Amino acid sequence: MDATGSVEIFISYARSCEQHAMRIAAVLEEQGYTVWWDEDLPAHRPYSEVIEERLRSSRAVLVIWSAGAVRSEWVRAEADAARLMHKLVQLSIDGVLPPMPFNQIQCPALDGWAGDREDRKWRKIEASIAELVRGTGPVAPHQRPSEVSPAKQSVCVLPFVNMSGDLDQEYFSDGITEDLITDLSKVSALGVIARNTSFTFKGRAIEARSLGRELRVTHIVEGSVRKSGGRLRITAQLIDASIGHHLWAERYDRELADIFDIQDEISHAIVDALKIKLLPAERTAIEQRGTENADAYNLYLMARQHWAVGNDGDWDREELIIRICERAIDIDPSYANAWALMAIAQTQIRFRKGRKDVDGLPSAERALELNPHLAEAHAVRAWSLLEQERADEANEEVATALRLDPESWEVNRVAGKVLFLQGRLREAATCYAKASELMEADYSASGMLECCYRGLGDLEGSRRAAQMTLRRVEKALVNNPRDAAAMANGAGSLAVLGDHRKAREWAESALSLDPHNYILRANIACAFARELNDHERAMDLVEDTLIHLGQDHVRHVAHDPDFKALHQYPRFIKILDDARRRLAASK
Repeated sequence: MDATGSVEIFISYARSCEQHAMRIAAVLEEQGYTVWWDEDLPAHRPYSEVIEERLRSSRAVLVIWSAGAVRSEWVRAEADAARLMHKLVQLSIDGVLPPMPFNQIQCPALDGWAGDREDRKWRKIEASIAELVRGTGPVAPHQRPSEVSPAKQSVCVLPFVNMSGDLDQEYFSDGITEDLITDLSKVSALGVIARNTSFTFKGRAIEARSLGRELRVTHIVEGSVRKSGGRLRITAQLIDASIGHHLWAERYDRELADIFDIQDEISHAIVDALKIKLLPAERTAIEQRGTENADAYNLYLMARQHWAVGNDGDWDREELIIRICERAIDIDPSYANAWALMAIAQTQIRFRKGRKDVDGLPSAERALELNPHLAEAHAVRAWSLLEQERADEANEEVATALRLDPESWEVNRVAGKVLFLQGRLREAATCYAKASELMEADYSASGMLECCYRGLGDLEGSRRAAQMTLRRVEKALVNNPRDAAAMANGAGSLAVLGDHRKAREWAESALSLDPHNYILRANIACAFARELNDHERAMDLVEDTLIHLGQDHVRHVAHDPDFKALHQYPRFIKILDDARRRLAASK
């Protein structure tokens, strides 16, 4: 490790494979690499802070897959971060296959490997590490990494600053940033840091050279957005991260109607400044926006922001999203993205609230007519098929949605739900972990991740997910101390982490603040059924939710491992049976 704390190789592994990690680290160190694994954790710093710092500063991340690693949220999260930063190398130590999506990446099996550097499979791993760390194949020990330059140019697009003086306009500057990341990701000759990583730097003062070293990128894009009425002022600049100097900068003073032209000009200017030649297909892909109407686009970004930050179980949120998407579609009836987002909100209301007069499937089908490759619409179709008891077809749609856009927060949320409702907890956990990573404010996804780990018997993973959820809830409560949905999720996390007194206080406060949010009541019931060990109170809450929610919730309660302790009670069985009969009679 150098004076800045950076390392060449980060090793990720499950505790059960510690001896293997130790052997691999020793061999790599003999080859002159600097290696970090968690035996080097300093005692005076938070565990997660050091892990994140070392992960980002490393040049290669070597993931040691094993049965224990597949169950570990930490290993999965570290592997996914490495994949998104284009520095993942993986191997299997006991023959186990990596989970999705890592099973699509080469993973040599080193069963029984005892440290032989001449082993053919080890040489393959060694070659990958050498290419990432030193930009070449296997090299002589102690060669300095600075002797070789990175294989291709790479960029981190920092969140554009909202200069409008109105926090309600934050959705627009975030949307501009996300679209720019998406556009540049279509350029095959350019490596682009994923949205979930770049947005961790939102609101922070960043020094370009330091960030470049941390993320191992050659360039950084930053900018600002001022939106007032129908006028826009957007600034953007491309910075050489090695020296901190601007390569290109521009200011655009235009009408809102020109937003797509501005986005295209920024993307092309960055590519030109980097002297990258676009392939014809890449040029076409960058210029595809889903709509040519700026007003429809603005409404879609607004609706998506409500979906991202709203409270689960607040049906007013879904109704608002539907209304906004309907306005966008009135303006542009061929806007597939707006149809798909509306379909998600409608499906939530139909299956979770139990409103039979609302159906998201027609909206999803319309979105797919306009764009057959729209992953979010395939995810809605999967949910609808599952509710029709067509599980095999539903699972095919889940696989299609994840293949089309594995980086979609919406897709991973819906896919996690469909898999969870079938009791496929390991696959659901993968989706919820990804959703949690893609949207750092999403405490609901991390709460579901905790539930999945508990059902899988991974108590260490469950505890880490609870800590993640609690951090997110506390941040949400700073912004809105009356956020009852956040408080309910936090109550469950506090219970998992052993603070039962505070868990009960938060649970009662949440119930008082929002007594008609039945998703909230179900989350609190989980805590009472588990750590708080008040099974009668849990059944009271479950019974109340089943009276007011739909088929989806009945299925959820039946498969939720948090309610496992209630299965022994005849009352609980009767509550479920009564709910099923009531719903069957209403069909």
